[in-house]
Amino acid sequence: MIELRTPAEIEQMRPAGRFVADVLAATAAAAKEGVNLLELDRLAHDMIRSRGAESCYIDYHPSFGASPFGKVICTSVNDAVLHGLPHDYRLRDGDLLTLDFAAAVDGWVADAAVSVVVGTPRDEDLRLIDTTRRALAAGIAAAQPGGRIGDISAAIGAVAHAEGYSVNLQFGGHGVGRTMHGDPHVANDGRAGRGYPLRPGLVIAIEPWFLQTTDEIFTDPDGWTLRSADGSRGAHSEHTVAITEDGPLILTAP
Repeated sequence: MIELRTPAEIEQMRPAGRFVADVLAATAAAAKEGVNLLELDRLAHDMIRSRGAESCYIDYHPSFGASPFGKVICTSVNDAVLHGLPHDYRLRDGDLLTLDFAAAVDGWVADAAVSVVVGTPRDEDLRLIDTTRRALAAGIAAAQPGGRIGDISAAIGAVAHAEGYSVNLQFGGHGVGRTMHGDPHVANDGRAGRGYPLRPGLVIAIEPWFLQTTDEIFTDPDGWTLRSADGSRGAHSEHTVAITEDGPLILTAP
């Protein structure tokens, strides 16, 4: 079911958005060469406890997950692009790391993701990350009242295709509110003018993610981490966005 939020409820979602942005900023800053992914998870967990927030991930067990996630942040490294389960791995120079985090504050959820390079970057990684960021900006710009979900999808896909990337449609954006994942689905490619109407009060996560040389993925033996089929690297950018009478409002802006 798709739920529309009142202006007052959207205001109540702002603290969750700010908190998610703060956690991503802190974990991204801490992601240095030699740092263990489990240390990043502990940092996020400590911030959740200090804020009195609630993790959206630790008990999360959808049909595509092998078991409850058990951690509070997704850490996807190199050929991993989504749902990266934190494990005993120390970051290395040149690693491409995506951090994806969702949490609830006072019962309202926000969800966002960033990709960063640890240490010395590769040009192709910077280009990939930049493409996801520009695709996110294009999708947000298309999230106008009176439009359609397809407008967002088409805007994201156009940026990806212009850079020569193919787009996987298995996972994309989604509704956000009292729970992390709701309707409508927001694909990362599509046709403008189609899909659910963009009405004021709709709150969605917009999240372009691309792989360098494929759009095929497989699930790691850990039962969660999604990796590229050919070993190429992935990047992912995401914001929680409210549709308002005045246009899109980014709730997870830093």
